[in-house]
Amino acid sequence: MSRITRREFLSGSAAAIAAAATHREAAHAASARRDRRPNVVVILTDDQRWDCMSCAGHAFLKTPNMDRLAREGVRFANMFVTTSLCSPSRASYLSGLYAHTHQVLNNFTDFPAALPSYPRRLQEAGYETAYIGKWHMNEKSDEKQPGFDYWASHKGQGTYYDTTFNVEGNRQVLKGYYTHRVAELAVDWLKRPHQRPFLMIMGHKAPHGPFEPEPKYATAFDNITIEKPKTWNDTGNGKPSWVKERVSTWHGIDGPLYGLKDYGKFVRSYVGTIPSVDVSVGQIYDALKATGELDNTLLVYISDNGFMLGEHGSIDKRCMYEESIRVPQIVRYPEWIREPRVINEMALNLDLAPSMLDMCGARPLERVHGMSWKNLLRGDAGGWRKSWYYEYNYEKEFPYTPNVRGVRTDEWKYIHYPNGDDRPDKYKSELYNVKNDPLETKNLIDAVECAAVVKKLQAELARQMEITGALPDQMAVNPEMKMEMPEKSIR
Repeated sequence: MSRITRREFLSGSAAAIAAAATHREAAHAASARRDRRPNVVVILTDDQRWDCMSCAGHAFLKTPNMDRLAREGVRFANMFVTTSLCSPSRASYLSGLYAHTHQVLNNFTDFPAALPSYPRRLQEAGYETAYIGKWHMNEKSDEKQPGFDYWASHKGQGTYYDTTFNVEGNRQVLKGYYTHRVAELAVDWLKRPHQRPFLMIMGHKAPHGPFEPEPKYATAFDNITIEKPKTWNDTGNGKPSWVKERVSTWHGIDGPLYGLKDYGKFVRSYVGTIPSVDVSVGQIYDALKATGELDNTLLVYISDNGFMLGEHGSIDKRCMYEESIRVPQIVRYPEWIREPRVINEMALNLDLAPSMLDMCGARPLERVHGMSWKNLLRGDAGGWRKSWYYEYNYEKEFPYTPNVRGVRTDEWKYIHYPNGDDRPDKYKSELYNVKNDPLETKNLIDAVECAAVVKKLQAELARQMEITGALPDQMAVNPEMKMEMPEKSIR
């Protein structure tokens, strides 16, 4: 709330006094017309790696608005997704469940209409709810989903320019650059009069490929020399054979690179879509500030999965390497976060739903797999997880990654590639000491001195699968790796 200073009063500026009074009355009205439970705004990007923010140490990308959120809140340095694929991860964010339970196992499946979610719980608790932007569960549907009072989304991936949106039942082409149009819809909705606390989820297309930076940033990094990552050729030397097999495919560094055919251009294009997202973060921040709701809003910035930019010869996600599974998460809420800091405990996409409901005092979801990080925001890590389980099921539409099951702790990562039947494994398992070998270059699965570690992690993987209801384990049987390009409409 702005106040009239003594100098302004003595100056006799009627215009200044009137403007200040109007602002004060609007803020008072906003406070008076509803309870003060926190609003929730979730900004969700697509395929953004954890390190693609300047606050996370990126070499040349500048993200001042994301950085501001981190300076005024907390940044989770070890935030992971439990299935590194768009739709399964998005369903886990909403439900707090692993993919084997919510059953959105690929990008072609609807979020189950009867499945409880944190937006539905908040709606039941009296929140006004909105979803704006990329939904991406079921490639062929743009229908309004349960739990949302306001809906503005589209089918499938959308396009970087001129996407057809379903805006509250009215299908229309929103001309212009996707990131800007979604930001405009979101800001307009935030500036509406709200009689109740609200939830708004804003889904970006960026930086999902094929990448199209807006003209302002299309050549912004042309003067930057792009080197391949240190592990770009780490495809043999103890790695399972599928890693090398897919190097020349749609998901490999020697493949067509989404039609760009040049590694430097590929990376510049990926990174070049992110500054537009950062601008939109600033617009959301400013809109909340202008309406007097900024400090009463739980503002969360996340991504559905990471993305490999050539590490281990790959340019995709799906697998369990760090660049695939690790994503950004920033939380700003000064009512609860008294001291901005970096949180190093392992958080998961499963944790968003229980955390939102806990922070808002709403009825919790029953039997979820995630944990509320409410106490972590204040530095209390008592009882927090020490390990977690990863799963991915082979997709015939993108036949470049086998079935994956794995477990990660603060120090170790064990990755298994099951056939789905009783035959011996086709692909070698992997073991990495991620504390000493963060780039995952030394597969210790056959190291005699690590035999006890392997046995312990295999037991932990079995335990995690049992307690999360993943058994009996269902997956593609004897998946076959293929080299052909995926169908164009689903790339």
